[in-house]
Amino acid sequence: MKKLVSFFLIIGSAVFLLSCKPKVEATIPASSQQQSAPVVQNDDSVFTKEFLFDQASAVKDTGSVTFNNVSGMELTAAMKTGWNMGNTLDATGTSGMASETSWGQPLTTKAMIDGLAASGIKTIRIPVSWNNHVTDRQKYTIHPEWMARVKEIVDWAIADDMYVIINSHHDNYEKPSAMLRGHGYYPNSTNLVESQRYLYNLWGQIATAFNNGYDEHLIFETMNEPRLAGTSCEWWYDGDSKCIDAAKCLNQLNQTALDAIRSTGGNNAKRFVMCPALAASENSASKTSFKMPEDINGQTGRLILSVHAYTPYSFAMESPGARTFTQAHKDELSGLFSRLKSKFIDKGYPVVIGEYGATNKDNLEDRLAWFEYYVSNAYDNGIPCILWDNGVWQLRTNKDGSPDYSEGYGYYNRLEQTWYFPQILQTVVDAVK
Repeated sequence: MKKLVSFFLIIGSAVFLLSCKPKVEATIPASSQQQSAPVVQNDDSVFTKEFLFDQASAVKDTGSVTFNNVSGMELTAAMKTGWNMGNTLDATGTSGMASETSWGQPLTTKAMIDGLAASGIKTIRIPVSWNNHVTDRQKYTIHPEWMARVKEIVDWAIADDMYVIINSHHDNYEKPSAMLRGHGYYPNSTNLVESQRYLYNLWGQIATAFNNGYDEHLIFETMNEPRLAGTSCEWWYDGDSKCIDAAKCLNQLNQTALDAIRSTGGNNAKRFVMCPALAASENSASKTSFKMPEDINGQTGRLILSVHAYTPYSFAMESPGARTFTQAHKDELSGLFSRLKSKFIDKGYPVVIGEYGATNKDNLEDRLAWFEYYVSNAYDNGIPCILWDNGVWQLRTNKDGSPDYSEGYGYYNRLEQTWYFPQILQTVVDAVK
């Protein structure tokens, strides 16, 4: 989720087994070595599946655990309910290690993760931005210290028997014009080749750092909310030529990320991978232009649709919007879950709602009713939900004295390992029992 959210965020459907801790030094799997020698491409207009990143400095996984034979549906059922470590590893307020706290969140500690697990949270989504940690933009090399920090936090959660999702978060370029090399991705034809190179090398490095040392508890998510940033259809698929082009390009970008992950072999040959549609919206995912990528060797059941749904928008996100949770809101939610089930789950693709929440409008009782209805109905349809948390929990006012209900998605007190609204925690935990 972006730090500031546009009004146009999908108005109609506003939308973690203890294991051996992996070591940091090792060799790359043979399948990766065969195709990952640093190569400088002579033709920047063509994408080829070559790992260009500096492998001498890359963090490598030498752990060894068994990847259990579970289906995608079994996995999502076991994930139950989750929490997002928002505005932290995804923060882009600066480059270097200081970025973790650059958006006002405290430095992540093991106690924070332990507190989550102890409170009943089974899944943690750890949004990660990588573009501000690229040390060589020609080769797309990620700083090893940053990768090691991501591994450290992931390992804390894995040790707590949680399911963990890591992704490429704020790496979407901010405008549709041609990007400079190594500055992220953008789903349009102008930037397709450069975006493919970026994602292929990024996921090659992530998959090298996280492989045989991690079982099915670790899940990869190709991108966060890939979108046409800086355009009128950034948050809404309206069917015009820009949207159609973006959807086709995004299909290729999801495929590119998956190909990079699978190419590293080992446990990553069967790692569960979440893939979003444009803006991670159900609206875009429902269009015929969106296609899930093709897995290797005809493998099925390992790809998961990633959806974000702050629904209904008027209640869950809009400021001031609606403060009362109504029957119409229930009907909208029921329609959302029904469509996701019929269009994806019933066709063999599990679904994870990777971000959801209801901003604080000083309406706790209505929010409790919303959370109970949302999480229980989603879970009944086989969909686990991961709560977005940006740390903003207190009520605020605008300069004119009117209430400011925007972005009030703070739930977990990371410093104290307590919950600002313990009733909400109990509601979402009870909803998946």
